[in-house]
Amino acid sequence: MRVRRPVESDRAGWDRLYAGYAEFYGVTQTPEMRDRVWGWIHDPAHEVEAFVVEGEGALVGLTHFRAFARPLSATTGGFLDDLFVAPDARGGGAAEALIRAVAEVGRERGWSVIRWITAGDNARARKLYDRVARQTPWVTYDLVP
Repeated sequence: MRVRRPVESDRAGWDRLYAGYAEFYGVTQTPEMRDRVWGWIHDPAHEVEAFVVEGEGALVGLTHFRAFARPLSATTGGFLDDLFVAPDARGGGAAEALIRAVAEVGRERGWSVIRWITAGDNARARKLYDRVARQTPWVTYDLVP
């Protein structure tokens, strides 16, 4: 298993994984939406970055992340937006390897925290998250402008 930045030849595998992630969360996602995100992660001027994890010659997982300002602490943190591992590759360490890769970026850049959210019923992933991070007491809200 190898964690690395995605390259152009990863597009089909990344597309398959990202579509699986959207399906997992019941989110309607179009090819045009995936085109936009793929463009973001290859644009050095865009805030969104990515890692993929390769196992036995195929992509088995992905994560997208970005820096975010933390005014109250006057620091910069990292937000892990998306994390997905193909169902047949779960339990093999891919998700933890992706989280650790983002944490390494955070250490290199002096980020004060790596933060993410997940669904309350995502029990399998939460077992990993509870082991590698601390659950916060914060409640999340969305407001559509």
